[in-house]
Amino acid sequence: MIIGFLNSVLLVIAGGLFILCGILFTESMTALLPIVPAKNKQWKEAKDINFKVLIPAHDEELVIRSTLEDLKAKLNNSQDIVVVADNCTDATADIARSTGVKVIERENTNLRGKGYALDYGLNYLKSQPPDVVVFVDADCLVAKGAVERVTQKALATGKPVQATYLMAKSDNSSPKALISTFAFKVKNLVRPYGLSQLGQPCLLTGTGMAFPWEVINSVDIASGDIVEDMKLGFDLSLAGYPAVFCPQSNVTGYLPQEVQAARGQRTRWEHGHLQTLLTYIPLLLKEAVKQRRLDLLISALDLCVPPLSLLVIAWLGMTSFSLITSLLLGIWLPTTILVLAGSLLFLAIISAWAKFGRSDLPLSQLLSVPLYILWKIPLYFQFLVKRQKAWVRTQRDSVNT
Repeated sequence: MIIGFLNSVLLVIAGGLFILCGILFTESMTALLPIVPAKNKQWKEAKDINFKVLIPAHDEELVIRSTLEDLKAKLNNSQDIVVVADNCTDATADIARSTGVKVIERENTNLRGKGYALDYGLNYLKSQPPDVVVFVDADCLVAKGAVERVTQKALATGKPVQATYLMAKSDNSSPKALISTFAFKVKNLVRPYGLSQLGQPCLLTGTGMAFPWEVINSVDIASGDIVEDMKLGFDLSLAGYPAVFCPQSNVTGYLPQEVQAARGQRTRWEHGHLQTLLTYIPLLLKEAVKQRRLDLLISALDLCVPPLSLLVIAWLGMTSFSLITSLLLGIWLPTTILVLAGSLLFLAIISAWAKFGRSDLPLSQLLSVPLYILWKIPLYFQFLVKRQKAWVRTQRDSVNT
């Protein structure tokens, strides 16, 4: 009786992990297909579109000038850029003004977070609303033509558009930082590109996001959520506006090199991801049935896949336990399923590395993956006992150039 019950539990867990690894495998395999350039005769030229770039900035004096000067050089009109200096205690607003862009200031220490800053910026734009508004973070660089492409696609599709948002590696990046950069690429390029090849929506990843004016005003974005981008994406999907991916547009950010800053950033991202997973999967599944929408079901399944490190940890832990159980009790079916799941997980990671990560992560650095996973275990344990709920700005290293 006990053996039968244990076998049933292990089968359920093994089956669940097989499904999660299968989802990741499917996304990674479809991402191997070549990018097909989008063609639409109804697309307007960028110069004919009334758009604004909205940049929330909280104490960004170290990086704001380089971000704005770089962006201005790629746009025709600096007045298309609006900076929201949000609860700043440094020279962010003055530096931004000196570059010739429009700067508005917000002060409300009771309501802190990127969502509140963006909402303040949208309210400012309401008097003369643009056709499309683009959100760009203050600490990243936008590739030439990226704003134009996401703007055109947003206006043509009537949906939110997410550019490819990746992290740049530095000359002195540690093995941990290189692996983190690769994991970021799997999340923000490989998986959304795989979904787009299947005609399915993607997550919003925080910067390089374009929205038709009517779309962004269909939901309330004023919040202090620590992963406001993911929340916004799912709120828009539930409202009937699933995001589409624009892999040809690139936005680059920078991982902090200082250990505590890096740990704080990863904690915010991972805890926010897990909290969003717990909150939105039931909502997405419920509305998928209610609205009879396949895209919501696909989004729910995609969201079920936890951060890559956590998925590997879960698989390793359950496979080890199941193998011991098999040797002691002769229960082999769960172990067999877990081995198959591990094969899918391995193939998904290797294929993603082969096409997208080879230049960033040398094969020799893959040997550091176990250490990286060990580094992440306390972070996930902290989610169970003391999860991060409040938005905290990541400390910047220096000016990004």
